[in-house]
Amino acid sequence: MTDDPRKNGKETGKGKPPVEHQFKPGNPGRPKGARSKLGEAFIEDLLAAWESQGPAAIQTVIEKRPQDFLKVVASLMPKDLNVNINQMDDLTDEQLLERIRTLDAAIRPFLDAEGAGRAAGRDGPETAH
Repeated sequence: MTDDPRKNGKETGKGKPPVEHQFKPGNPGRPKGARSKLGEAFIEDLLAAWESQGPAAIQTVIEKRPQDFLKVVASLMPKDLNVNINQMDDLTDEQLLERIRTLDAAIRPFLDAEGAGRAAGRDGPETAH
């Protein structure tokens, strides 16, 4: 039917462009990471509940339905988190030596006590140090 306003180039409804302008290359839609309207409304409602009830509301949820509390927390956490546990690559040789010396000083008393225990006749598993 040609009277359909969406086919004749006119906008219909709130926020709906004409058909010939939808789904064109280079128009990816909502940017990556942007919250949806539902997500924004949820966070606004959560803030309103926090402002009216305060920590008591969260404590009640934690006590009665901890699984729901964890779901809310998980929904607010970033999806991708870059955690680099090996930061040794960024250290200079001097910094590495200082860390080794600090570690040696920290474990030396335990190694000395273990050696004293063996000298006193205590049996224990052999360990290579």
